[in-house]
Amino acid sequence: MALTPSSTEELLVEQRENIALFTLNRPDRLNAISRKMLNELSVKMVEADKDPEIRCIILTGAGKGFCAGLDLVDVGNGGIGSERKSETPPPRQLFNLRDAPINVMWSTDTPIICALNGAAAGYGMDIALLCDIRISGESGKMAAVTAKRNVVPESGGTWLLPRLVGWAKAAELYYRARVVKAEECKEIGLVNTIVADDKLMETALEWAQEIADNAPLAVQTTKRMMRMGLEESYDTSVDHLMVHLAGMFESEDFKEGVASFLERRKPKFTGR
Repeated sequence: MALTPSSTEELLVEQRENIALFTLNRPDRLNAISRKMLNELSVKMVEADKDPEIRCIILTGAGKGFCAGLDLVDVGNGGIGSERKSETPPPRQLFNLRDAPINVMWSTDTPIICALNGAAAGYGMDIALLCDIRISGESGKMAAVTAKRNVVPESGGTWLLPRLVGWAKAAELYYRARVVKAEECKEIGLVNTIVADDKLMETALEWAQEIADNAPLAVQTTKRMMRMGLEESYDTSVDHLMVHLAGMFESEDFKEGVASFLERRKPKFTGR
């Protein structure tokens, strides 16, 4: 299988062997999220997660910014959250975020690396937090500025940030509407490492390849168990792990892992 081309130039999709590279591509708007980009990001995340050949996803932005959040011009024109403007108010319905990128990314078992190439603000900060690993360029920063716009971090931020940095630090960032530069992001655990801007993609690809070289079932199961473990008791989590482990002992990749260890060679995992 191979990833199909994106239906919009606002999201660039590239496959490099076992790695999918997604680039938010509205550099003139600091990659502010439009409806087209929003929809396509969900579609491509689902496609990559279902593709057995894709073992890691990298998400980054074109130009000097990662993502400035939802495009407020688009929002004001009814471009996000509605298919079309109408004189007649639509019937009231419960909102449905099942296919939104924030929920798709949360439920994706394939590891996601954020290559933070500039500012991540609002929705952009939330999708950066939803990635499993964040590698920042020296110009990377997190902008927790929703309180300056009289909005809230509606896309998972209020759930994610306290779990990543603790309640007090999350409260500081959100209540004061702080912009946090790369060095402080690393100090408080928001990014894994910082590299020179011109080494960002090289580093992200190196980390992604290290992930892709490992047994995909083991990596993806580990991610799922970590995610589910946030809401489970210790005993329940261990029980679920043992259920998965029993099946993994019967896999071709388990045999390959043992054989490669005994033969002192690099394993060649197939996902079977």
